[in-house]
Amino acid sequence: MALAPTASLHGAKSIIAPPSPPGNVGLRRPSDRFALKSSFFTPSLHLLMPAQVSTVPATAPKYSMRVASKQAYICRDCGYIYNDRTPFEKVPDSYFCPVCGAPKRRFRPYEPAVTKNVNDKDVRKARKEQIKRDEAIGQALPFAVALGVAALVALYFYINTTS
Repeated sequence: MALAPTASLHGAKSIIAPPSPPGNVGLRRPSDRFALKSSFFTPSLHLLMPAQVSTVPATAPKYSMRVASKQAYICRDCGYIYNDRTPFEKVPDSYFCPVCGAPKRRFRPYEPAVTKNVNDKDVRKARKEQIKRDEAIGQALPFAVALGVAALVALYFYINTTS
C-alpha cells in the first residue's frame, strides 16, 4: 500500500484544501436557518427553494403500547355510563345498555370526568333527571325563538301602521 505524497516532487508547496462537508458543495458556509433571508446576502434561487432540514429522532421506540380509550359514553335513556376497557367503537353493534336495554345508538360521548361510583343507582337517577331537563330545554328552544320572531314582526307592523 503506497501513500500519496503531500508535497510535489519539485519542492514547491502544494496547498491541499480541507474536504468540504457533504451537502455543502460551494465555497460558502451553510446559512443559518434562523437567520433572515435577503436577496442582498443570498442568491434569489435559494429563497425559492425550501430549506432541507432533516429531523431524525434520537431513538425510536421499540415497543408501543395500545392505549385504551379514555372516552366515556352515556346512555341517553337511563344515564348509565360505559367506561370499560374495551373502546366503545370496538364494541359490536348488538351491544345494549345493561340497565335499560337501550341499543348502542342511544349512547353519546360523555365529557365530564368519570368517578368510581359513577353507575350507582342514586347517581344514575340524578344524571337521568339532568338529561331530561336538558332535553326539555332543547325542545322548548325552537318554540321560544318562533314566539320571539312573531313578537318582533307584530311590533314592526304596529309601529309602521300607527305612523
